[in-house]
This record gives sequence, structure tokens and C-alpha cells, in this order.
Amino acid sequence: MSGRVRLTLGAWAATLMAACALLPLVKPATWIVQAAFLLALQAGVGAAARRVPLARPLTVAAQAVVTVALLTFVFAREQALVGLIPGPQAFDRFAVLLQQGGDDIARYAIPAPLESDGIRLMLIGGVLVIGLLVDTLAVTFRSAAPAGLPLLALYSVAAGLSDGGTDWLWFLVAAAGYLMLLLAEGRDRLSQWGRVFGGAPRTSGGEPSGAVAPVRTGRRIGVVALGIALVVPLGLPAMNGGLLDSVGAGAGGGPGGGGTISAVNPLVSLRDSLNADEDQQVLSVRTKMEDVSDLYLRIVSLDDFDGTTWKPSRRSITAVPDGTFPDPVGLSPDVKRKEVDTTITAADWYAQDWLPMPYPPSGVRISGNWRYEPVGMTLVGDHGQNTRGLTYQVRSLEMQPTAKQLAAAGPPPADIEGDFTELPDSLPSVVGRTARQVTSGAANPYDQAVKLQDWFAVTGGFEYDTQVQVGSGSQAIARFLKDKQGFCVHFSFAMAAMARSLGIPARVAVGFAPGSPQADGSVSVGLRDAHAWPELYFEGVGWTRFEPTPNRGSMPSYTLPDSPDSSVPDPVRPSETTSAAPSSAPSASESCTPEQKKLDGGCASESPEAALPTGGDGPKWYAFLVWALAGLAVLALPLAPMLWRLRTRSVRLGAHGRSEAEAARHTLAVWQELTDTAWDFGITPEESQTPRKAAARIVRLGDLDATAAASVHRVANAVEQVLYAPHPRAVAGLTDDVRRATAGLSAAAGRPARLRALVAPRSTVRVVWAASAWWTDVRERAVALRPTWRKASGQQQG
Repeated sequence: MSGRVRLTLGAWAATLMAACALLPLVKPATWIVQAAFLLALQAGVGAAARRVPLARPLTVAAQAVVTVALLTFVFAREQALVGLIPGPQAFDRFAVLLQQGGDDIARYAIPAPLESDGIRLMLIGGVLVIGLLVDTLAVTFRSAAPAGLPLLALYSVAAGLSDGGTDWLWFLVAAAGYLMLLLAEGRDRLSQWGRVFGGAPRTSGGEPSGAVAPVRTGRRIGVVALGIALVVPLGLPAMNGGLLDSVGAGAGGGPGGGGTISAVNPLVSLRDSLNADEDQQVLSVRTKMEDVSDLYLRIVSLDDFDGTTWKPSRRSITAVPDGTFPDPVGLSPDVKRKEVDTTITAADWYAQDWLPMPYPPSGVRISGNWRYEPVGMTLVGDHGQNTRGLTYQVRSLEMQPTAKQLAAAGPPPADIEGDFTELPDSLPSVVGRTARQVTSGAANPYDQAVKLQDWFAVTGGFEYDTQVQVGSGSQAIARFLKDKQGFCVHFSFAMAAMARSLGIPARVAVGFAPGSPQADGSVSVGLRDAHAWPELYFEGVGWTRFEPTPNRGSMPSYTLPDSPDSSVPDPVRPSETTSAAPSSAPSASESCTPEQKKLDGGCASESPEAALPTGGDGPKWYAFLVWALAGLAVLALPLAPMLWRLRTRSVRLGAHGRSEAEAARHTLAVWQELTDTAWDFGITPEESQTPRKAAARIVRLGDLDATAAASVHRVANAVEQVLYAPHPRAVAGLTDDVRRATAGLSAAAGRPARLRALVAPRSTVRVVWAASAWWTDVRERAVALRPTWRKASGQQQG
């Protein structure tokens, strides 16, 4: 293995080992595998560019371009040309992801979820940037010791964010990678850099004794760099909250009752359980509520909408109030209410950071470390606390507002209107336009909300379907409104966004729909009862539940008209399909009744992904044609060296004339093809050698058999005749001789060498040399013509 290849591998390994310090920050740690693969591709491009060889700036530029293309393919291929070539939309996507990653860092506790594309982009992109710096310094510019600075930066960032429990382990891993990189570099370069810290060793007389051994110099440099690595994290400013919380494992940002929410989005933590094959029981509920069809167990509200998904805002949290909770915001004493006691037992395997409770809660009795978020009236586990196996009691208010009270609601407070009606600029205009069309003629915000609910659940022709693919993008809601198929996430997201477009404060609640009553009086809540629904704010009533999803849950009584002939379905009956023709097979999207849950197989699972289908108007046919042609060009680019060699070989070994001039040209072309083929198999040509000595060298280094060796020598003899004979004559069979020699080189080489000779032949560097010579010639001609231009210009002025 050559020293440069060994140094490239050392730079790759050192970067990867330093990146291991980031592993505790995100869970699961599978991102490191993807980062290692992309880092290897980046290093491979650098190795190939240096092999050509390209100039150092061009080598770095090639690696940078490939790095951007790789990140585009992984994170923004839907916005890029043929998935690799980034444009304005791809860079906009990067900006959105980076902003999302910053928000998620502030929101999530350590370890943060890998499902956050923003955090994943920060991790993988950061590792690739550090890898490019390390490869540039250590390999391209042959200065491995300064390459420790970007490695130090990577480790220092990780050490400053982690909880410190295993910092010593990742410190040792990163240090081992750096020392390995130092030892991979050449002895002289190491010695010169190492004298800065220790000086060259001296003899007994005080004179320098020469070069320092690599191990001794590397040890000196390592001690200095590792000492800096230990000191730098201590000087980093303290950072609190979310992923930056030095405590690292919980919701609070310090002692006492203060802090901020930094728990994982419940849609993320619920998703794996909801995709299970069996509808396992999650919660067992005993309640004094008269109508359990209204027993929605709310986990958390999602109030931050970025145009792609809904997520919980970062909120301040306090200690759980003793006794009775404060009344919900906006609730008037005129609204009828009744306090209900509910006892909930979570399954031993169900570990949720947020506490499922009826809304609004008025008091909670629970053991463990929990914090209270006043805006959403939710409880979140602190420092690793979750619901696994817990039994707790909740007192909640069973609200009974009337339609008249909701219709008479006044304008919301300014702070609620400002926070909960905000919509991103990227939201398609069709969302607001459709909302205004559906609610045309409504007398007040309450009538608008009921019209939206009825349009989704009954009159709009929507179908409940758990098989709809989920995705993301600014056109997601527009796509759902067009296709009219989806499940609770789609319906709740769309109605909340449309309500906001009408000026109605809205958010999305996540939790469980009413479960199945059991013979012992309890209610069983299973995996497939997971649900999402919109909550709209009405002054005097507060946050109010709506149910736009057909065949799920129950419609609130305050949204149902008094007339019995209304098209709005009964709250305890599933909505009928809008299709007039009966289906020949049972639909997978029918309501999951208690009787069906008891049967083998249960009901279809619903994945509560916090995203909507990718949608919007797709590109036109001509755009697809352009993409297809560009894709072919991109695919042909890696094959260009092989195609060029095949074409060149065909021209050199083709038919030739009978004249002396044509015979000479053919013989020299055949010899050129023979030496280039040997070069492709690793035998670098020596231009200073005679054809006879060059042939003997090819035979010796290529380990050719007698037949192939004889063919090589015949071609060399023909070349010497062309070069030295007064009247060179045509020699028959040279093309066959070259083919026999090529077969001999291939047979003696291993499979990797044969593959490289075919796909990445070394002799294609002649194209670069020819281009460089052409450019030099053009510049020389331009310089030579410059005096003529000046002379002509002076004559015209005279």
C-alpha cells in the first residue's frame, strides 16, 4: 500500500473516530454508518483526483462538488435535477432543514431522535465538512499535524453538548484516530512540525542530531493537541435547554420548577408501537364519565406549523401544581362543566414521555418526576421519566358548551391570535381559497369551523384510508385536498391549517381516541386507537375539540344540529361512505369497533407520521425529458474514461493503408495502445527507454507468458524499424499481437486490477494532459499576439 493511500485511509478513519463523540447526542446511532459511507466516497474522489494528478485546488474543488452532490442526493433529491444537481429549490430545502435542525436542538432532550432530518443534516454535513478539511490538510497538502485542529473542533463541539458521562471514552477514540493519522504521515514532515513543541533532539555536544523518529514526534504533538482538547470544552459557555442542556436527559433546564420542554415529539415515540402487527393494549382506563365515546386521552398539542408538519412549540414548564390546576385559558363561568375522576394504568412496555390525560385536566395524582406545561396543560417526564407501568389518577372537566355559546364567542386575545393563526409563506394559496369556498355563507367563526368539519367528515367526498403514503413538502396539504384520501393526521393537519387561514386560532392534539368498553367496566385503549384531531379556540369556551376524520372517534355534540334529518352523522355511528355503489369486499378503512378488536387480526394499523403526502402539481412532460437527458449524462460521466478508452483502442487498432507513411502511423499507434494498456494494468510507461527495453519491462512487470511476451517483442521490433529503418515497411499481425499481450496482462492481474483497468483506466490522464497542453498553447498565442494588438491600436489612435 502506497504512503498516500495509507494517509487517505488514516484521514478517513481519524475523522470517523472523532465523529464517534457525537453518537450519544442522537438515537439511534445508525447515522454514523451513512456518514462513514459518504465520507469514503468523498475520500475516494480525492484519491482519484490526486492520482490523475489534478492541481491541489482542483482536487479540493472536486471533493467539495461531490460532497454537495452527495448531501443533495440524501436530503434534497426531490428538489434537485436528477436527484444530484442542486438548484435554488435544493438550497432552499437545505435552509429549511438547517432551521428545523436548530429548532429541534432547542426542543429535544439528549438523545434527540434521528427522525429529525434537520439534525441528521447537521450531523452528516458537519462530519463531511470536517472530513474534507482533514483530507485537504493531511493528504492533499501533506500536513497531517495541523489536520488535528478540525478534529479537535469536532470533538470539542460534541463534548460541549453531551452530558459528560462517557466523554473520556470518546476522547480516547478521537485521540487514537489523530495519533494514527500522525503516524501515517512521512517522517520528515512530522519532524519539522514537531520541533515547534519539543525541538530537534540533540547530541551530547548540544548539536541537533537529525530527524526525530515519527513515534516520538507524534507523541509530542499528540500530548499538546490532546491537552488542548481537554481544556477547550471547559471554557465553552454553559448552554441550557433541549439538546444543549448539560443535564442531558430530561425536560428541565436546571433545578427547581423551571425549565423548558425538550421531550421528543410524541408522534415520533408512538410510531414504532403503532406499526406493530398486533393491536396491543396501551392503557386501561376506569372513568366516571357517563359517555365514554367522548373519552379522548390527549398527550400533547402541536401548535408550531412550518408548512411541512406540525410540532410542539418550545414552552416553559413548571412544577406540577398541588391540588387543583388553573382553569383553562378562555373558559367562562357560564359554560356548563362537570368534574370527572379517571384512573389510568399504562402497559409495562409503553414508555411515553408525555402523560395521556382527558382534557382539560384539573388535577393529577402521579408518582415520579413530572413537569407541567401551562399553555397546553400537559405533563412531561423529567430526566428520563416516562409512563411505563404507571397508574395515575386524573381529575378533568367534562365541558358541555352549547352551539349558541360558541357562535357568540368574541375575538380571541391578541397573544393567542398572534401565536395560533400564524401560517408560513410556503403554504399553497389553494388551502386558504378552499377554506373560504367551503365556509361561504358562514355567519361567524363557529359556523366556519362546523362547515369545515362537515366537509371533511361527510359532504366533501373524503375517504378514510390507512394505506395512503405519507410524505412531506410545501404542497402536502394541497395534494391531500386534491386526492381526498388519508387518515387522522391528514384530516387534522388540513383542518387546522384551513382554520388558521380563516383567522381562527387552531392547533393539533395528539393522543388516543375513545377505546373499547370491557365487561369489567374498564375501557381498553389499544395501539390502533392512536389519533390526532384539531382544537380550535373560541373566547369564553377555550380550546375546543373538533372531529373531521370520518369513521374515527365521535363528533362533539355542540357541532351537531338539532334537526334529526341532518346529513351530519350520529356521533357514535361511523360516517357512511360517499360512494353510492356498494363494495364487493370489506374496506380496510372501516371503523374499528370493539367487536372487531376482539377478532384475530384486529383492525388495520394507522401510522401517525407527523407529515403529509408529497404533493402539488408535478413537472410537465418536457421537464421529465430534460431530467431524463440530464440523468443519462450524469450516468455516462462515471463511464466516460472507459468509453474513451474503448473508442481510442478501436481507432488505434483499426484498418490502415499500405503506404510507408500510413504503415508508420499505424505501427506507432499500435505501440501507443500497447503501452497504454500496460499502464492501465499498473505498469507506468518510461518515455526515456527504447522500445526494446520498454517491451522487456512490460514482460517482466506484467508477468507475461511466452506467447504474450513474444507478441510484445514483435510490436517493439516493428516500432524500432519505423524509427530507424530508411524505408519502413508494413508488418502484418500487429493488432493481433496487441490483443494477445492484453489478454496476457489481464490473465496475470487480479480481479480488482482488471476491473480498474476497464472502468478507471490510468491512461485516460492523457486527456487531461492534452487539455492542459492546448490551454498552454492558447495562452502562449494570446501573449504573442498582444504586442501586435497594441501596435495596431496605437496606429489607429495616431
